[in-house]
Amino acid sequence: MNSPLLEKSLEFSVQIVLFYEAYSKTKKDTTIAKQLLRSATSIGANINEAVYGNSKADFVSKLHIALKETGESIYWLELLERTKLFDHPFDALLSLAEEIKRMLIASLNTAKSNPE
Repeated sequence: MNSPLLEKSLEFSVQIVLFYEAYSKTKKDTTIAKQLLRSATSIGANINEAVYGNSKADFVSKLHIALKETGESIYWLELLERTKLFDHPFDALLSLAEEIKRMLIASLNTAKSNPE
């Protein structure tokens, strides 16, 4: 299936995994980075589940979860950026997360406005 949302979320997951691998080598506390890793990789997993859902309600529910995970990921990225514990181009990650958030909101609005 060719889905821009799935592609963006997979790319975001890849970037977060690479960030986590680099961050974990610094020997600093990885608690926040682990939270980010969990929430960020959950976005694509839930979008994928939505695509293969059993019903429109299931589709909408999974997209809502992905949206919540996107918001959480943005929070952890902003926290990591503000702490300045690790020098990383957080702007690029935040920009991608915001793009995914907009796409999810648009998809949810479309799904909710179309009758079954």
